[in-house]
Amino acid sequence: MKFLQPPGWATPKGYANGVAARGTLVFVGGQIGWNGAQQFESDDFIAQTEQALANIAAVLKEAGAGPEHMVRMTWYVVDRVEYVRRLKELGEAYRRVMGRHFPAMTCVEVSGLVEDRAKVEIEVTAVVPD
Repeated sequence: MKFLQPPGWATPKGYANGVAARGTLVFVGGQIGWNGAQQFESDDFIAQTEQALANIAAVLKEAGAGPEHMVRMTWYVVDRVEYVRRLKELGEAYRRVMGRHFPAMTCVEVSGLVEDRAKVEIEVTAVVPD
């Protein structure tokens, strides 16, 4: 895996501008902040995000992968203001589950998610080296 950082660009904080990788592709469908029984344990944004990340880690494990194999994440949040306001807490939760691996990321605000109580949905692409 190679992180792509054009010369002269400012170093991104908490994500990569791009990633090049070769191997088995793993696509993780959008994960929300409920547990394996599809039950929400919290309505807090950070708690739901940490659960969604744990769900992603569990799916990656099924493919013989880990957070270090992630090359792309797309985050869908229902409240951009809360996302920005709680970035420090969000970063702490992210590092607890995913460590210090920061793939290429996109985050967009959406008007709602399919599950009414969901505050975040995250999808991931990973590459397990051959």
